[in-house]
Amino acid sequence: MPLSDDDRQFLFDLLRTPSPTGFEAPGQRLWAARAAAQADRVESDAYGSAWATRDGKKDAPTVLLEAHADEIGFAIKYVTDEGFLRVDRIGGSDHAIARARRIMFLGSKGPVPGVLGNTAIHLRDRKDEEKVPKVEELFVDVGASSKEEVAELGLRVGQPGVYAEAVEMLTDTRVTGRALDNRLGGFVLTQVLAELAGGKKHAAAVTALNAVQEEIGGNGARMAAYAIEPDVAVVLDVTHATDSPGIEKAKHGDVRLGGGPSVTHGTVNHPAVVERLIEVAEQNDIPLQHESSSRFSGTDTDVIFTTRRGIPSALVSIPMRYMHSTVETVDLADVEHTVALLAAFARSVTADDTFRTEIL
Repeated sequence: MPLSDDDRQFLFDLLRTPSPTGFEAPGQRLWAARAAAQADRVESDAYGSAWATRDGKKDAPTVLLEAHADEIGFAIKYVTDEGFLRVDRIGGSDHAIARARRIMFLGSKGPVPGVLGNTAIHLRDRKDEEKVPKVEELFVDVGASSKEEVAELGLRVGQPGVYAEAVEMLTDTRVTGRALDNRLGGFVLTQVLAELAGGKKHAAAVTALNAVQEEIGGNGARMAAYAIEPDVAVVLDVTHATDSPGIEKAKHGDVRLGGGPSVTHGTVNHPAVVERLIEVAEQNDIPLQHESSSRFSGTDTDVIFTTRRGIPSALVSIPMRYMHSTVETVDLADVEHTVALLAAFARSVTADDTFRTEIL
């Protein structure tokens, strides 16, 4: 189903709301309010993961659909006497692109804008090839002249910041900006809930989980999956589109923007869950791409599948160019196909499904 103007507005609002790892509450409140309209109940835990549940038939399995809510960013590490901020990374922030970027800190008195300093090209020593700056070489200018003025702005060591770049439409179907990884996943979950609410009643209970702290190891997903105790899980994240220049497909696979969601095979991905995803994609004419996993997925799937006695799980990913940058780019056609895939999967699960590997 094509996205409505209201859907796009919610997506943009979600993307514009800073939610760095460990400080996801602003975005989570926005997500929970949206999800509540299509769910029987919404719950959250001590660290701020939130989940919305649509009840199913009695004794039917529980399907968990999961995405992560946090984004990469920076944290104040040190304040100089002259009022400049030294920073550390939150998650996998790419410090190679950091200089000359705008940044927004979440201060105790409200948002504080700043700029990551960039010494003018005229003044840099460029006799040898310039190297990517180390994180500790970065500095932020918030317009202060002293450590005291920084404090007056409501800033101190430990407070987080994110790049201030806005989200925008690159074309009629392609979106670019920061935090699409993986606020886009949370958006998809709300769309799936709406799709399930507006169609044929599903047998399984369906829980949509928007988890915190994925970027530092999947902490939120681990805690919430333990509490929810689902029978089967599909994790939604983004994956690298390899169709831009300079990417070796023999090394990174062949995934195209606009080619549909990708399903991952191997390691943590349960073969029976993957096969069901392929089946419902074929039945509903949903384009599907394929990736392999040789050791681990690098997503919340890695912590969900080992929860309690083991949860049959699989990873579905939306293709993205330029991940962990300020110009992450996705195609809304892939988003729409992902919504259709997850809704069809949820509807396909009945009381007869166990998703077990039969050995005995």
